[in-house]
Amino acid sequence: QVQLVESGGGLVQAGGSLRLSCAASGLPLRGYGMGWFRQAPGKEREFVAAISVSGGTIYYADSMKGRFTISRDNAKNMVYLQMNSLNPEDTAVYYCAARPLSIATSSPYYNYWGQGTQVTVSS
Repeated sequence: QVQLVESGGGLVQAGGSLRLSCAASGLPLRGYGMGWFRQAPGKEREFVAAISVSGGTIYYADSMKGRFTISRDNAKNMVYLQMNSLNPEDTAVYYCAARPLSIATSSPYYNYWGQGTQVTVSS
């Protein structure tokens, strides 16, 4: 059974940092491109970042560049999202997702999803 489990969310003040983790089971991440997406209340799910199987190709949404860093550890079957300089507009449920072999910036291309972790940034 494939499972992606996000953790690390919480409440943080504006300007603060959080590190999200995504643990995979039943799925060897070394064969999957990984992405992070987020969804705020009343809004559509949006792309945050994606990382290729080897970690050699990384994409970020424009508003996250310079603030967020995606990384992965295939040996541990883990993916991470380091988020710095958080602001209230970053408040959302954050999801990790996997798709075989390649990466994409659009959610329909991902096959497996976690349940999400809530990030709340107070002003």
